[in-house]
Amino acid sequence: MTAIRQAAPRIVIATPHPRYDGLERILREVHGFEVTRLRQRDELDPERLAALAPDFVFFPHWSWIIPKAVHERFECVIFHMTDVPYGRGGSPLQNLIVRGHQETRLTALKCSGELDAGPVYLKKPLSLMGSAEEIFVRAAHLMEGMVVEIALDRPTPQPQSGPVTVFTRRGPQDGDLHGLDSLARVHDHIRMLDAEGYPRAFLLAGHLRLEFERSRLSHDHITADVRISIAKAPEGNES
Repeated sequence: MTAIRQAAPRIVIATPHPRYDGLERILREVHGFEVTRLRQRDELDPERLAALAPDFVFFPHWSWIIPKAVHERFECVIFHMTDVPYGRGGSPLQNLIVRGHQETRLTALKCSGELDAGPVYLKKPLSLMGSAEEIFVRAAHLMEGMVVEIALDRPTPQPQSGPVTVFTRRGPQDGDLHGLDSLARVHDHIRMLDAEGYPRAFLLAGHLRLEFERSRLSHDHITADVRISIAKAPEGNES
């Protein structure tokens, strides 16, 4: 008797960030998924998604609100870098690091009407060592297995349990190094903003703005790369 071959999962990956290009490629070329990539906010359109008829819509790193018309009609899976219900809300990576966490859990949860409050498909341990970019890349590798498991095994998401802690989205002004009282805290602030798309940690010196990346912490000093420019108001938000 010949086994009936199951159709390849049809999924959408919604994120603008290039670091997830490899995830998209592996899911398509290695795992044989039908993958559509959305990079822009206006591409997340319910009618377009209806034409694609995806089994799941995955959000590895999406800084915009997912419309009700999308998450109520399609199976939307958000990846969030905290052990929810602890750490719901914005800037999870930065909020974890400033609180002294060295490890977290990468959570795959179902999108709901309340921010980061949906039921959970999977959680995987994730180290918070290294720069923000290194952490995001590490998380992207974890996402591969999580996407495959969710798309193939279709686990039933389970309600969150435990006390709720909500993080507040951090802004560019929170990257100011002035006033930090230890080298460890300075190092953490530099590395937690050292990623594509993030405003760097900075110091103002008169009319100059010093922005830092690639921090290396020693017992009595920090070595880092610095970019010096004429001071102006920072733009954008951490997400």
